[in-house]
Amino acid sequence: MYRPADHSQIAKSGQVAVCPALYAPVFPVNSRTNESRTPRGHRADSRQSIYDCKQQRRICAPRFKRDAALFAKENALLAPLHAFIVRIMKFRTGFVLVFITFITAVNGRAADTSSLEGKVVCGYQGWFRAEGDGSGLGWVHFGAGKRLAPGSCTFDLWPDTSGFDDSERFPTPFVFEDGSTAELFSSIHPKTVHRHFQWMREYGIDGAFVQRFGTVIASQRERPSADQVLSHCIEAAMAEDRTLTVMYDLTNFPASEFSTIARDWRQILANGWGQNRCSQKYAGRLLVAVYGLGFAKQPAAIEPWRTLIAELRASGSSIMLGIPTYWREAKGDALSDNAFHELLREADILSPWTVGRMARITDVDRIAANVWKKDLEWCNNEGKGYIPVIFPGFSWHNLSKNRGEDAKLDAIPRQGGRFLWKQALEAKRAGAKTLYVAMFDEIDEATAVMKCSHRRPVGESPFVDLSDAPSDHYLWLCGQAGRMIRREIAESDVLPLR
Repeated sequence: MYRPADHSQIAKSGQVAVCPALYAPVFPVNSRTNESRTPRGHRADSRQSIYDCKQQRRICAPRFKRDAALFAKENALLAPLHAFIVRIMKFRTGFVLVFITFITAVNGRAADTSSLEGKVVCGYQGWFRAEGDGSGLGWVHFGAGKRLAPGSCTFDLWPDTSGFDDSERFPTPFVFEDGSTAELFSSIHPKTVHRHFQWMREYGIDGAFVQRFGTVIASQRERPSADQVLSHCIEAAMAEDRTLTVMYDLTNFPASEFSTIARDWRQILANGWGQNRCSQKYAGRLLVAVYGLGFAKQPAAIEPWRTLIAELRASGSSIMLGIPTYWREAKGDALSDNAFHELLREADILSPWTVGRMARITDVDRIAANVWKKDLEWCNNEGKGYIPVIFPGFSWHNLSKNRGEDAKLDAIPRQGGRFLWKQALEAKRAGAKTLYVAMFDEIDEATAVMKCSHRRPVGESPFVDLSDAPSDHYLWLCGQAGRMIRREIAESDVLPLR
């Protein structure tokens, strides 16, 4: 079973491998062999790094040597060239940069970090932990604490781990109909994170907004694994030429501790985030996002919000705010306070959260006309960017049951992708130039667009049936939405055919 590097031992080693732009150590390096201790199946030779961190006096952990068999499957014509380059890269790191640039041009659209226009991006929770993954946290976001069993879980989609390596799969008490053990993944496994970003590249998703939760980064117990996730996301985003944005989530985070977030961002910047070629920018400045301001069910914190925005702005960053759907009208899910409305003028980009605000295809027309279109008019007049949020469907039956509440399974059906496509289409027609898909990996509320399994465990806990489409269908559909936003394909009320 995979065991991540023990950070307590890293401090005792003379040389430390640190991912660029993140201050959390990744793998301890053996100064004699110049190799780092990595999970089973990974070889980390510092000569193979494609990112030169010498200016920061750090050694970069990411290794971007792609498995030759996988590459041959993706593109048989280039497989011999790949094998040749793999040999060369052991001696000349510079060749890797040329190779990856060439491969990106052939196998995927390279992501431009200077702008968000024409992009489809996904939120990336990265919050899943598994028993035996080395975090010591148990089944986080799979079950309640360390308990995971049929009848006691907190997610409604079963992820597809069929192509994962043995080290990436963690056995559970669940079984499939044939009696075989159902397995889950962990977000702290570097190969799994890389796999996710590889999917983004393969299907045309331009980048990710990796979530950093205030409640987590303020916790000494939970923060180390969250730092690992961000580190792996940086490695994977650079390897797969995807953009990356840090997004802080204020959910259930007390306003008295907002300084923790500003301090975290300053530390990330101080450790080279701006030098990463994957770091998303907006209006010529590094972009940082904050979600959770102005929701009616959260305590109002106008002055703490203002101070946080000012501190982030003082770092020279552009700021995106994740806000309620009805922020402009100050109704429904939004705080009714003129001061909050004025506060929003201090942001560069606004992105209203619409998950759950639409349940049927006909609801999309209402949101497009009354929310997105009018929001865009306001933002254009104020010189603000605007990114609508779209989602494939919704279900939180098992999560609600764990809280002692009742919720219908598959509450907002995906309809084979028609629900997601309708949102992308109407957002485009309303004038949107960027789409934020919620979410890449959130199986808790069944909004994940990553590959999810047609096979569902049997027993007391039910899971949403997605067998009406291939497991990669929603990844592919996100890529098609990006093509439509960029006008590479025509707008169509009909779901695209593969």
